[in-house]
Amino acid sequence: MSPSTPVRNRAQISRAAIERLYVAMRHLFIRGSYKPMGVSGEAMIEALTELRPEIYGSIAEPERVELNGLLYVFQRLPRGIEECRFIKLISREGYENTDFEPIIPPKRRRNAYRIDEEEMYIEMTRGRSDIYDILTHLTFMYIESEKIRRNSETHRGEKRREWKMLEEIVRREEAGLEFNKEVAYTYLSSLLGRTYEETIAACERFSEDPNVNSIFHITYWLGHISTIESQEKKDREISFSSTLRDRVGHHVHGEKWAAAIRQAITEYDMSDRPLHVVSANLHSVMNLLYAEAALGKLSAKQKAELFPMLSKGENGHLRDKVLKYARQNGMIELDDTSGTNISVQLFDLAKIKQAPSHLEWKLPEDPTEIPVIFVMDYAFGEQAYETMDELLRRNELEAASKAMPVQSINIMGKAGILEGGKGDIMVPRAHVFEGTADNYPFVNDLTAADFANDLGLKVFEGPMITVLGTSLQNKDILSYFKYSSWQAIGLEMEGAHYQKAIQAASHIRRSVSPEVVLRYAYYASDNPLETGSTLASGSLGLEGVAPTYLITRIMLNAILAQPIIS
Repeated sequence: MSPSTPVRNRAQISRAAIERLYVAMRHLFIRGSYKPMGVSGEAMIEALTELRPEIYGSIAEPERVELNGLLYVFQRLPRGIEECRFIKLISREGYENTDFEPIIPPKRRRNAYRIDEEEMYIEMTRGRSDIYDILTHLTFMYIESEKIRRNSETHRGEKRREWKMLEEIVRREEAGLEFNKEVAYTYLSSLLGRTYEETIAACERFSEDPNVNSIFHITYWLGHISTIESQEKKDREISFSSTLRDRVGHHVHGEKWAAAIRQAITEYDMSDRPLHVVSANLHSVMNLLYAEAALGKLSAKQKAELFPMLSKGENGHLRDKVLKYARQNGMIELDDTSGTNISVQLFDLAKIKQAPSHLEWKLPEDPTEIPVIFVMDYAFGEQAYETMDELLRRNELEAASKAMPVQSINIMGKAGILEGGKGDIMVPRAHVFEGTADNYPFVNDLTAADFANDLGLKVFEGPMITVLGTSLQNKDILSYFKYSSWQAIGLEMEGAHYQKAIQAASHIRRSVSPEVVLRYAYYASDNPLETGSTLASGSLGLEGVAPTYLITRIMLNAILAQPIIS
């Protein structure tokens, strides 16, 4: 008798689905093009449907359109992509110098160009992670478009009355004409396979983002393009330019980015000063260093509420005031022209005239020992390796080149948490790279004890998972990482990539000191193990202010107190 076939659990099935998805994407990228509803595209659809990522909610349900997931992806895809049959992924190839107006999604910094009514070009300059991310979102979009088409047709393949009424609603909306919202929601709910209440809630959420088309518009065009393919055999197609395929993996953009930074550090006479690298947003370091001085005399209450106040949308005039003051007192901005979409700030602490009361301010008496803080905006996935690797290496083509005097590398940002809730703090002790045998234990200069606070925030310490994509996770995989011997506390996309570059630079290339101080800390943007708490449920808003500035303050104080490494 043959042994019985072992039964795979959901975590194993999910990991296999992720692997199939990535194999398919790599194959199609090398091939150069594919049809999303063709054989190759169907393989990706099957894998994604089997995986059932939490962020895509009801993806596996045949009639219910996933509304939170749609908003999530359309905030990360160029506006109008739902109208296009042809999508081409390109590198930085000169379209920025044409009359095509760049379209930039609100939640993903990438340029896109609408070539004509049917075709859109999208720049991919942030490495493989960027390509896999957009292909995953596009696959999800096509899955939902098929649901809409099926919901719009009778069993005989004829269009339902609700679809014809949606056409009229979209026409009136585009013309700026009034229409009965309650009637419109009723027709729409039928086409989406959702309740009236769910439809209204989705419409409101879509309308809150001015950079995303209305749910009426998106539903119509997704269903319309799907219908054209189904009835007229006019296929949708995704292709990759030859330039993109040639450049991926060769650090083309990262090399230009790092070269510009080295040049600036030399030009501003900072090359012999202790340098502290910070990967973070482009506002918290600046505000901690300058906001008090820029805004004049503040009351105790105003000081306590300073950073939430600066984070409110209506206070743009205050943010402008801080920015102007910072530029006059030691902050240098380096706008990105390399294609990485990673802007940079340099802070010369010697030029700060008023000591910030939020910080433990003490500078060395020797001017050459006063630190320079280098802040780089967030990288995306594998791009973290490209940029950090290029930043830390010596220029091998210059015989007299010397490494930058990097004293510490500080990585902060948002991450998914596996225990706790939004805003809570994670302090990693290791990065475990999902889907590989690569694990990166390291000595983190920060500990949970550093984050003792009266903000009501919990702090967790332990390994973190560097995932291949946040939109490719489900509860089964994440529960495995949390409850198995991995004991993971959270997930993010860059940690292992950063650490890979840092360890190569400090222990192999010796372009930075092996004693370089490492600080990692994250705050929770979501808990994907909790229903309704994924990234698709909405942003942190002002909830993220307290942990952001807590981490920034602790990192800056550690930088100010750190002895110089030779």
